[in-house]
Amino acid sequence: MDACEQQSDEPATPRNPWNPLAWPLYVRVALGVLIGGVMGAIWKTDKIVLGWTTTDLGVLATLYIQLLTMLATPLIFFAIVEAFVHTHISFRHGMRMLLICCINIAVAFAIGLTILNVWLPGRTWQGSFAERAAELARQSEKKLGSRSEDLAKNAGESSLSPLQLLRGYVPKSVVQPFAENMVLTVAVLALLVGAAMRAVRADSAAHPNPLPGVPGRGDMVHGAEALATFERLIVACYQILLRMLAWIIELAPYAICLAVAEVVGRTGLEVFTLVGVFFATVVASLALHALVYYPLSAWLVGGKSPRLFFREGAAAILTGFSINSSLATAPLTLAALRRMGVSEGSARLSACVGTNFNNDGITLYEAITALFVAQAAGLEFSLTQQVLVLLAALAGSMGIAGIPNSGLIILTLVLKAAKLPEEVIAMALPIVYSIDFIHARLRSAVNVMGDMQVAVLLDVGEKTKQSGTEVIGVQ
Repeated sequence: MDACEQQSDEPATPRNPWNPLAWPLYVRVALGVLIGGVMGAIWKTDKIVLGWTTTDLGVLATLYIQLLTMLATPLIFFAIVEAFVHTHISFRHGMRMLLICCINIAVAFAIGLTILNVWLPGRTWQGSFAERAAELARQSEKKLGSRSEDLAKNAGESSLSPLQLLRGYVPKSVVQPFAENMVLTVAVLALLVGAAMRAVRADSAAHPNPLPGVPGRGDMVHGAEALATFERLIVACYQILLRMLAWIIELAPYAICLAVAEVVGRTGLEVFTLVGVFFATVVASLALHALVYYPLSAWLVGGKSPRLFFREGAAAILTGFSINSSLATAPLTLAALRRMGVSEGSARLSACVGTNFNNDGITLYEAITALFVAQAAGLEFSLTQQVLVLLAALAGSMGIAGIPNSGLIILTLVLKAAKLPEEVIAMALPIVYSIDFIHARLRSAVNVMGDMQVAVLLDVGEKTKQSGTEVIGVQ
């Protein structure tokens, strides 16, 4: 069922406060970080039991990351196609919404690139991060320095020619994008499938009855039936993947515990002194975008003052922050927009459809994280390479940003899209995840504000306001 059709006040399932498995995920993640740090500090690289060391625990954590990555790519595909199944919007209104979303993401990109290239926060990690990553590489009989140089060289060569860049994103088979986790290609493929579905549906609606003697018209009726079956299959696959990922996400605290134990065992607890700079970088970027750009644009273009924007939207913003999902907050977002005087059509288009594409919070976070870690590892990315990382984050966020803890799902994809060494990714993830329970909620709050801002701007110039329409799911 679509989030816009769900009730916002579902009865809460009673939880046993003494059962750790019933605690919120962010609490269990924090507990996993704490236990992993203690394990690493106690055993270091010594044997724990049955000959196992913290290095072996790190291998298990890596397997978890691989499993998460394997399911994340098809989830992005089915999530985007599923959006085409449930949405019906006019071309003009839809293009206006996409234009606003593109402007928003361009502003987010500008903020992120400015902070990273002017402030250069990732370089504060280089003194210790690169040394620890190099130690991991030496223990696997590899030299991180030469490998980083090779990666940087290869990445630089791939950005010299636009045709060469395009060639790298055009797959040789339908299976290749999923097998190699080509996020941008998967997103484009999903958009093509969704557009084709929409075209076939329109043809079937235009010719609902078979016409005898006209070739192909009778097949069109059967095609409509087949399309309906295909759409149900898409929805079913999407729901199944969501359930599988929900199970896997429940294992995140254990995987993070093992990863932290491995990192601390090799490097020591001082590695977590690096978190402060990263946290400040992310918060500064999100704050500039959400607390400056959103209210100013809604005021100067949409005519809604910052006081009105935050007063009426506070409940939705705080709910998104609390439950860590912008999609589940859609009913409250609709109610807030109604109180602001935004038309029902613009509100529904933004909160129910645009929320799949207007995910500035998660896009900005994923891109900044990847580029920050690249700076910490000493990899110098050109502007073209940085933009490609931003686009990979955008493609990943389009499908699953409304899902709780989606940052845990697609972060590894974006880090791989940035062509970071496996050792660097393994080193960075425990540090990043240690405070993700805060960043995740900030991302969701930003996404809710983005949905409201898009609706306000989309409503500019609309002369006829729909009135008397009941907002589904909002009392």
